[in-house]
Amino acid sequence: MKTPVRRFATMVLASCFVASTVAAQQIVYPAKGQSAQQQKKDETECNKWATQNTGIDPSKPKQTASAPPPPTTPTGTTPGAGARGAARGAIVGGMVGDAGAGAAAGAAAGRAQSRRQNAAQQQQATQQAQATQSAEMATYAKARAACLEGRGYTVK
Repeated sequence: MKTPVRRFATMVLASCFVASTVAAQQIVYPAKGQSAQQQKKDETECNKWATQNTGIDPSKPKQTASAPPPPTTPTGTTPGAGARGAARGAIVGGMVGDAGAGAAAGAAAGRAQSRRQNAAQQQQATQQAQATQSAEMATYAKARAACLEGRGYTVK
């Protein structure tokens, strides 16, 4: 199983790759017989125009400002999760006559729950950042296509 930090790094790298390939995914056909040199010039100008009009530059992906991750221990738990779990376990264990065993079980359960919650929060934040970046890249691609179509190209 991957650690949350490793999984996050993998997702960030994947999203950077997706962002850098948006313009490469568009197929541009010179519908009016434009030369390769003219097409290169038009694509460069349309890239610049799309960046100016959308504020999005695929060659410089934004560093998403996400909320700082919750403070965790080296094992990925929120500080105090074990103590809170132990307190709950001691109460339950006290009802059945073994508060010590209940505290131990509660501490382990509290830490496990904390790790799961922290990993889920990190994954949700990463997915939200990827969705935002994908929407921005789609907006840029539409602007670029509009510019190229206006210059007589077919864009798919």
